[in-house]
Amino acid sequence: MATITINKENFYYNLNQIALKTGSVEKIAVVLKDNAYGHGLELMAGLAHDFGIKHAVVKNIKEAQAIRYLFKTVLVLKDDIVADEVISFTINTLSDIANAQEGARVELKVDTGMHRNGIALHEVEEALSEIEEKGLNLVGVMTHFRAADVLSSELFWQKKNFEIVKKKVMVSGFKNVRFHSHNSAAILRAKEFDEGLVRAGIAIYGYNELPSSYDEVALKPVLKLFAKKTATRILNKSQRVGYAGDFTAPKDMTVSTYDLGYGDGWTRTENNNAYMTAEGLPILGRVSMDFISLESEKKEVLIMDNAQEAAKHFGTISYEMTTGLSKDIERVVV
Repeated sequence: MATITINKENFYYNLNQIALKTGSVEKIAVVLKDNAYGHGLELMAGLAHDFGIKHAVVKNIKEAQAIRYLFKTVLVLKDDIVADEVISFTINTLSDIANAQEGARVELKVDTGMHRNGIALHEVEEALSEIEEKGLNLVGVMTHFRAADVLSSELFWQKKNFEIVKKKVMVSGFKNVRFHSHNSAAILRAKEFDEGLVRAGIAIYGYNELPSSYDEVALKPVLKLFAKKTATRILNKSQRVGYAGDFTAPKDMTVSTYDLGYGDGWTRTENNNAYMTAEGLPILGRVSMDFISLESEKKEVLIMDNAQEAAKHFGTISYEMTTGLSKDIERVVV
């Protein structure tokens, strides 16, 4: 079957770049949602723990339960809110407070301008009052930037809104509350950092999605995708390969099939230009559910070693290239 390798040295290099921005490893929360952006939830959690990371962010309680033993805190972005000593839960709406279990650790998300999740600015005082009345343990207040990776003033506008939120929380009398707003893009462009935590996502996996106009923080891709040979045949000139015979051999060729397809999360997106593997081999014809065809006899080929570069071919982003990879593909630390 296809194989994914995870480069531990590159992962630790990326974490160190974030630590240089925050001033402390203690302030990094690794975002491990959606199977750690396709890299492997428990594998990446273990590596992060070994590096000294104390905090993690996941999608739901199922992911949190799988890695809770490795971290001091685990933040769940969306799920039923229950009492737990390690796991905290995001409050996205006032109704989340009403439905929460008494004694639960919660982190209030405030909509400072993204208009996706989080309570409105004018609801902050009401939310804080209801959290206290419900007997919830407020351990964090957060927001999310909608355009930290865009050259505009929107980041500063949202930051100002979040400062207003911080003042409201402090005036309300809550103690030991951690504030966090920075995602990967925000921390990579930051000149200074004064919050309790950064939620580091795509950057720790090796991708800086900021435009070139910003000071570059060089990162190293962690994931490589390989495929293994299934069969080899001689394709005569004018013979065609695969569904609909989209590729016609311009000459006699040695062609092999490799065990990777859209069933494994590799994109089938139609494109006039064939995807070129990291070794410079064009995919011949259509991608099948379980196979691709290449002009090669190698036992194993490197399909992708930089998701950001691969994404450009398909008109998407690195996140989609990695998160789409099947959990069933073996992941090996190198």
